[in-house]
Amino acid sequence: RSPPAAAAERRRIARDVHDGAQPRLVAVALNLRIARERIARGDDALDLVSMAGDEAKLALGELRSLARGIHPAVLTDRGLDAALSALAGRVGVPVDVEVMLERRPPTSVESAAYFVVAEALTNVSRHAVATRASVCVREVDGMVVVEIADDGVGGADPAHGTGLVGLSERIDSIEGRLEVRSPLGGPTVVRAELPCAS
Repeated sequence: RSPPAAAAERRRIARDVHDGAQPRLVAVALNLRIARERIARGDDALDLVSMAGDEAKLALGELRSLARGIHPAVLTDRGLDAALSALAGRVGVPVDVEVMLERRPPTSVESAAYFVVAEALTNVSRHAVATRASVCVREVDGMVVVEIADDGVGGADPAHGTGLVGLSERIDSIEGRLEVRSPLGGPTVVRAELPCAS
């Protein structure tokens, strides 16, 4: 493998590790923080500690898989709808998921769509102060269009933070397009257009 190809592969794996495992680790941190607050009040927090442990195990397994260059098993086995629903269930606010695809897109496009949603929902969990979010995936004129919206505080800037930069690089590699609209005060809309032929 040539040095440029090896460097590209390292960047891809680094993006997969960051984008794929991060939502699980955010859930672990959130559950442990809430558990600590409960314990400080003298309340029981065993359920949250147990959930955090389960998520940590799943994150470890996902990291191992991603390091081998394999995208999440649920995506391979059951497709985008199931994989995105699983991501949505870990956000901490209600997320409506709608996947309207007549056929499965190519693996590279499916993987890019998954990681766009994973990063956007991670940002919703960490920064948006949102009460609701939505994910919509549909095919329009030969493109898979992915839109993630939330009603949070806005201010997301693709020029800052490695997550959105990594997404741009991933999407550029399949000749797609990423757009982030996030005025201060919200709402935020992340839109990716991914060519089905990639």
